Amino acid sequence: MYVIKRSGDRELFERAKILRGVRSACKNRPVDEEVMESLSLAVEESMRLLNRDVTSEEVGMATLESLRLVDDVAYVRFASVYKGFEGTDDFAREIGMLVKSTAPKLRS
Repeated sequence: MYVIKRSGDRELFERAKILRGVRSACKNRPVDEEVMESLSLAVEESMRLLNRDVTSEEVGMATLESLRLVDDVAYVRFASVYKGFEGTDDFAREIGMLVKSTAPKLRS
């Protein structure tokens, strides 16, 4: 399986690249190595199920969504690099969306 980069270049899919990004996002966070490895394997498997070459955007979004379930801080760290945050407004927007999508609904 190949990954089609934003530049149009194609390169072989490497789970190790996902794992490096996840480890970086989870640095100094309470996330076990086994969880990080499992997450990267799950992303790889989900990409392989598409049965075609994938885009770097698909890989990044799948990794981001998986991190959301593991650790909020790691999610925001990964998002900041993946989405190219340029300032605090970008962080505030992403955190706002994270809180909005994970907050429990109140019953009246």
